[in-house]
This record gives sequence, structure tokens and C-alpha cells, in this order.
Amino acid sequence: MSAVEAVSAAHFRYVKRIGFIGTGSMGRPMIAKLLQAGYQVEVYDIDSAAARDVLKKGARWHDAPRDAARDCEIVITCLPLPHDVFDNMTGEQGALAGMVPGSVWIDTSTTDYHNTFEIARLAAAIGVDSLEAPVSNLSHMGVDFANVSFFVGGPPEAYVRCETVLQTLGAVSFHVGDIGQGQSVKLLTNLLFYTAAVASGQALCQSVQEGVPAQQAWRKFVASSANSVAIEQFVPFLLDGSYDRSCTLEITVKDMGLTVQLADELRVGLPIGRAVEKRYSEAGRKFDRYDGHLRVVELAEVVFGVRLQVPGYRAPSKYGANHAYPPDQEFLVDPIGRIKPKREHVFSLDDVPLSDIQIRLLESLSGELTQVNRLILDEAFDLGRGMGLNDALIHDVITWSVGASAWSDSHAQQCSNEQLVDLADALAPPLTTIPDLICT
Repeated sequence: MSAVEAVSAAHFRYVKRIGFIGTGSMGRPMIAKLLQAGYQVEVYDIDSAAARDVLKKGARWHDAPRDAARDCEIVITCLPLPHDVFDNMTGEQGALAGMVPGSVWIDTSTTDYHNTFEIARLAAAIGVDSLEAPVSNLSHMGVDFANVSFFVGGPPEAYVRCETVLQTLGAVSFHVGDIGQGQSVKLLTNLLFYTAAVASGQALCQSVQEGVPAQQAWRKFVASSANSVAIEQFVPFLLDGSYDRSCTLEITVKDMGLTVQLADELRVGLPIGRAVEKRYSEAGRKFDRYDGHLRVVELAEVVFGVRLQVPGYRAPSKYGANHAYPPDQEFLVDPIGRIKPKREHVFSLDDVPLSDIQIRLLESLSGELTQVNRLILDEAFDLGRGMGLNDALIHDVITWSVGASAWSDSHAQQCSNEQLVDLADALAPPLTTIPDLICT
């Protein structure tokens, strides 16, 4: 750490006031963590009702972003869409109008980095530093218990000044480069997750169509090399019919659109990613934008003529069908060192004996899911390399993100950071056809 960074870090150790714009499902738990750590938090949201919970915990309400940001050392935004970030940061009522020179704006939204560039330019004109710090859950809604990673782009000295606050909000953070690279890293990790969600949903539909109970197929996939965060922690929201209330379909449509836009800018082929984006776009046109993001799997349910919902089952999460599910109390640490809730899944339906054909089907689908995880990892690396990130950093951010899978974990364990294998050559030849689990 340089002398300047040391002075800045020492100064920001005494941060007292933090402005927070956005009190939705992602923002509320982060605000609660800040309050718990002793920070004074000033909040604003377009929907005042969304702030009710954090106001009870000690946050202070303001009627405009400018007022919530006034005289705060750090201002954090956590908002759904790019235009939401721009509208809340700029203009007469925007947060920048209340910020002082030397303060820092941290955007934890997943947004268009061109948008961030423009806001950062306006911020720099008044002496405000900017950091983009999009969030990735390390387990389902890990933000609830500070179990998230931040991919931070922006000036290194500003990152050092805010690192203590970021550590309060999450488990790990990575400084990945300039503004733009943080958003790109978030998009490539989301690409892995969204692809696994689409593929696993279709694999379950095929299983159920062939007479395999959905919960049996799910347990098979979790115990295989096909496993991923998407399968293990999010598929239960298909099995209870809730489609996961923690994130809207609108967000996933936006994210995949930004990913394809980034691939176009970098001239990256992204064949699987583009197919996944089309699936989400179709779901966005067919369903309500505020539906749960896993509603995309209903497209496959319709094609196969099945329902994945298991009668009587409720996923052990307040974001599933059981809104009254209590907060997580017990946790596990996996071999990588990541924390996740210890959850028990209770199914009212008994398992059934499987025929040889059904067993072979599950083995085949497990292999196909593993291959999808393998191929989409290539595409994620293509995006990262296109932004100038080195392989070691790409490995780290994938491992500590919602996009992690059994395949990415096993590959990371086989390769040292000093001599990483070129995935484009080592894993698979150039893709000529889209895997069946992606295209219905």
C-alpha cells in the first residue's frame, strides 16, 4: 500500500455516514449490515414502503437521493436497471447534488458500464470518486447474511478507502481494474448461472416426461459432476413452484441483453450465451416482468408437457413458496471455503424404483449438464480475456460467484495460478452446434 493509500485508508476507517439509494431485496440486507456495524445510514427509494424494515432498524429516510447523500463519506446505489441508477445519481434531486468533494460513490447494481462511465465523469467534475461494485451471491440470497462477493472497478486508491465497508457488506471483494471491468466480470459470472439454470430446468423436464420424479432427478444432478450453484440452491424453487421470488425476470432479461451487447463490442462469438439470451427474451415477452426469474423454465415445461412442482414441497427459504420461512441459522463450509446455508429438503412423495432406461437417462443428462458447464466456461473466459483480464483473476471471480459449478471448481483445483491451461484449446473444440439442453 502506498503512503497516499495508507492515509486514505486511515481516514475512511472513521466513516460514519453512508447514503444508500435503493431499499429493495438486495439493498435492505446490506443496509441492515451497515446499521449493525454502527454506521449511520441515510436512505432513499422511489417506493417508501420498501424502506419500512430498515427504518425500523435505525436508518433515516429522505425524500430525495440528494438529501440521502448529503455530506456522506460514501454513497451506495443498489438499483434494478441502468436508467434507475442514472436518474437517482444525476439532476437537481440526484445524489451527486448532495455529495461533497472527496466522497465516494459505489454502485452495486448490475448495469451498463457506459452508464457508469458517464456518471463517473459527472462525479469527477465535483471531486467525487466512483467505484462500480456489482454483487454476486455466494449462496442463494447470500446478501441476507453478508455472503456475497464484489467485483470492483475504479481507482485503486478509492477501493482501498472503501474496502472496510465492502467487507462489512460481503465475504470477499476483488479489484478487477478500471470502471467497466467490474460490470463485465459480473456479466460473465451471471452468464454461467443463467445457462446452468436453463439447462438444468430442461434436463428436469426431460426426466419428468420419462417418469422420473423431479426430486429424484434433482438429487441425482446435485450428487454428480453436473452440480452448480444454480442446480443445488435454485432448482428447489422450481420444485416448489415459486420460481424464486428474490429476483425478477426483468433483471435476468436485462443482464443477458447486456452480456450479448458486451460480446458484440468485444467481437466474441458467444454461441451458447446468445441462445440463452434468446430464451430469456422469449420468457420476458411471454410472462410478467415481475415474475420470478426462474419462470424462464416454464417455456421448457410447456414444450415437454410437464410440471416440475412437487406436491406438498416447500423450498427452505423465504423467497420460495413459504414466505414465513425463518432466517438461516446453520451453515456449511464447502471444500473451497465458501459458506452456504445448511438446508433440509422434505418431500412428501416417496422415491420410486427406476428402470434401467431411466437410470441411463439420468446419467446421460448429468453428462450433458456437465458438458454445458464446461462449454459455457469457455465462453465466460472469452469475455474476460476480451476485457483484458488475466486467467488467474477470471478463475478467482468465477470460483467466488453465483456462477460456480463442479466443473469450474475441479478445473480450478487442477491448475495453479502460475500456469493456467488455455481453456479455449484444452477443454473443447470450437462449438458448431448448441447443446440440446439449451435449445428446446
